[in-house]
Amino acid sequence: MLPFFARESLRSIKRNAIPSFAAMASVLVTLLVLGVFIPVVQATTGAANEVRAKVLLDVYMKTDAQPQDNARVKALLERTDHVKRVDFVSKQQAYAKERKRNPEAYGLLGSNPLPDTFRVTPDRPENIGRIRNALSPETPSGGHTVVDRSIDEVKNRKDDTDKILSATRVVKLMMTVLVALLVLASVLLVSNTIRLSLFARRREVEVMKLVGATDWFIRWPFVLEGVFLGALGGVLAILLLAVGKIALLDPLERDFALLSAPQTVSFAVLGLMLMLAAIGVSAAGSGLSLRRFLRV
Repeated sequence: MLPFFARESLRSIKRNAIPSFAAMASVLVTLLVLGVFIPVVQATTGAANEVRAKVLLDVYMKTDAQPQDNARVKALLERTDHVKRVDFVSKQQAYAKERKRNPEAYGLLGSNPLPDTFRVTPDRPENIGRIRNALSPETPSGGHTVVDRSIDEVKNRKDDTDKILSATRVVKLMMTVLVALLVLASVLLVSNTIRLSLFARRREVEVMKLVGATDWFIRWPFVLEGVFLGALGGVLAILLLAVGKIALLDPLERDFALLSAPQTVSFAVLGLMLMLAAIGVSAAGSGLSLRRFLRV
């Protein structure tokens, strides 16, 4: 029985070659975008989580601060609510690090302009504002003061982090909308192809109904036709993604850490997910046509 259904499906695909090709191409494009979308979302989500985990508060000491002042401020920071860790960076350490980054500029300086700094890590990224408010409360005039005379400034990196996270959310939203539109287009194209097959074989369907054919005996060839189109688009999409991975991504993984992020799914699992998505989209398109245009 299954070979008969398969032959009927393939015969219908050949009879409606152009609509079938359009439906298959739509599934192909959808899966290509989805195949890029899934790893990109996983990689950017992992990167965003790493950025959130590195949200810090910088407490800059005054240039004339003494070791006992640093000890007092460190004890104050460690007692502050929501503080997970306090790291001290001396002015000598900061100067050596910055001079290594830009030796020409720092070589022109006659003295070290950098202050001693405490880098405060919150227990949770969203608590960074509370720590800042505790260390540098707002004044009635709208400015900020500090809780210790040896502290010069409390600087929050959350603003820069929020910009990165906002950009990540925009990318995710745009790609989600694009994938949703492509999936909808694929479902409608597969549905239209099955509808044309139904129209071309409407007399055969009427004859089969008259001789007592069951509902699913009539439906199965059309269901398989949609599945064949989706599977073909899925196979081609996976092959193209494999070629792109081998030719483009693999040579760049050593230079771009985001491409080799451990949070991304393996290619074998991604290929399986895409095949299931292809069959699901095609089955949805077939079911839509059978529900609307085949009254059996």
